[in-house]
Amino acid sequence: MSKASVQCRGNRTYEFSAANTALLAIDMQREFFTEDVGEFVEEMRAIVPRVAALIELARSFGCRVIHTRESYSPDLSDVTPYRRFLDYVGKPGPLGRFCIRGEPGHDLVEEVHPLQNETVIDKAGFGAFYRTDLDRQLRAAGIDHLILCGITTQCCVHSTLREAVDRGYWCLTVADCCAASEPGMHDAALGLIAGEGHLFGWVCNLADVSEGTAALHSQ
Repeated sequence: MSKASVQCRGNRTYEFSAANTALLAIDMQREFFTEDVGEFVEEMRAIVPRVAALIELARSFGCRVIHTRESYSPDLSDVTPYRRFLDYVGKPGPLGRFCIRGEPGHDLVEEVHPLQNETVIDKAGFGAFYRTDLDRQLRAAGIDHLILCGITTQCCVHSTLREAVDRGYWCLTVADCCAASEPGMHDAALGLIAGEGHLFGWVCNLADVSEGTAALHSQ
């Protein structure tokens, strides 16, 4: 099985094959790209075409593509007391109740809409492994390498990354295909990945993935 070789930050290399790798496109929901998310919404919107390009790269390479959504029941029965205290789930917004399944804003942005055969994970929390069967699906498919992108870098992307690392997955975060509600938090989250000898895996940009997979297409 041919492997892609991606050059990453810190002079590190991330190698993976299509058979053992999945791309996680995290929470690319319409509601997270409205003005309600804060003053840096344009910076967040800027990643949408790059995430779309990364998804197409993964598809062309043969990797499994999995989409996630932060997602709660309309009756709020799966909202923990602490999350109720945070007081954002179910709030009225321009695209309906925030993070509620079935609301217009809960849908994924058109540019990254899943294909019919692609998995969508609805998670009642920040991390994609929390109270979902994602780990079971990945192990059943023989996947132990994950490529992560989406929003927000410091919250749902990082929560999923930490969960994945603790479960033994080899993780690559594509920096310019992630964004935070504040640029400083994006940079801080990427710094944490590289800290203490790259505790949380590898970091690269979209161009690095493109270059690392292009060599295989030319063979």
